[in-house]
Amino acid sequence: MHRNPPDRDRRQPPPPPPLPGPPPAYAARPARPARPGVPGPGDPADPAAPDPARVDPAVLGALLRRHGWQRRGGAAGRFGRWTPPAAGPGTAPASILVPESRAFPDCTDLLEEALAALARSALPAAREVLYGLGVPSDEVRWERRVPQAPAGAYGLPGEAAWSVQDQLRSAARRLLLAGALADRARVGYHGARHRARAERALDGVLVGPASGGRTLTAYVPVAGGRGTVARLHHALHAAREAVDYRRATGRMEAFDAAVPAGVSRELADALIALVRGSEGARIELAWAPAAGPPPGCAARPEPVDFSPGDLPALREAAARYTRAEPAVPVRLSGTVVRMRRSAPGGGGTVRLRVLSGAEIAYARAALDEDAYRVAGRAHLDGVPIRLTGRLQRRGGFRRLTDAEDVAPVPLDEVQRDRLMKSLDDPSGPADFLPGDD
Repeated sequence: MHRNPPDRDRRQPPPPPPLPGPPPAYAARPARPARPGVPGPGDPADPAAPDPARVDPAVLGALLRRHGWQRRGGAAGRFGRWTPPAAGPGTAPASILVPESRAFPDCTDLLEEALAALARSALPAAREVLYGLGVPSDEVRWERRVPQAPAGAYGLPGEAAWSVQDQLRSAARRLLLAGALADRARVGYHGARHRARAERALDGVLVGPASGGRTLTAYVPVAGGRGTVARLHHALHAAREAVDYRRATGRMEAFDAAVPAGVSRELADALIALVRGSEGARIELAWAPAAGPPPGCAARPEPVDFSPGDLPALREAAARYTRAEPAVPVRLSGTVVRMRRSAPGGGGTVRLRVLSGAEIAYARAALDEDAYRVAGRAHLDGVPIRLTGRLQRRGGFRRLTDAEDVAPVPLDEVQRDRLMKSLDDPSGPADFLPGDD
């Protein structure tokens, strides 16, 4: 039997580890370890960790002061020592150092330490400051005075019921939506008009931390949302003055004059939802320090308060705006998505997905027999129809009356294919529909 040489059966010892090299001339500051899937400091995807190199010390100081932090000394002209609002032990740092300008030699180091302390803090005021630094945003704060729960009720002291918290969030969103609607048109009653675009304008809004269900803060980005907050600012003050005039004189003319400022039925309904069931509500606005106040607005807007005694005037204004808004003559183009009539012959009702002619998503139109037949043929051929009529306020400007001149819109194969692909985009089909000529 063949045997391997003895030297092949021996295992070679592992090589000795390499000797450590000389230490580097400098050591980089160790970065905070990032968890898997969680952005680290300085990553723009992490709103809680803005890049210290891009943070303006003056903006950070303004946000700290706005959210209750107190400056407790520091080297004048160089940096300040800021202490958080009153909080329990372990919820916030004892203090942070913030330079006054970029001229301070250790500005970036101090900002990095301050931002890290804010990110580690569980204090709501710390998170609110980080939200304001993440994206330049205007702040809208709601404070709703809700009666305390009776003695012996379950839950933590000061916590509001789920329904109370949901009512605050719903009313706050309706107020922002009313501001976005007023930024697009100054009318007393919007209904379904401009609603899709107004709702898309609120997609970038962030909601800050809230406790107890009695306060809520929204951060509206300056890019794309400044018009909404500025219009809401004017509308709230105009509504407050109109309510005071109504309660003092019993007359409603001030509400008519408030429409150009942005007051509408939607705003009145939102205020009613906010105040109803409470002891009063307050709305405060604050502009992004990095952007400053918009033109025509106060640098530090006064808070606006509404009480249960204002509800009758707001309800009367909402009804007045609905009655006073006239019908709108339009010429619509849309695709037929539903048809209905009570008998095989005669006219019927069609539902249109509006492509152009009005800022609404859908409209319902009553057609006579000939027009109904034209709409049915266009539906089978896969082409839109074009018609004229008047949008009535009843139903939220979704009903077209006095419909006439119903005709199909001729499309070639390329246009029909583009139409089918663009139905998910409300602003797309109007770009390639052929003209009336």
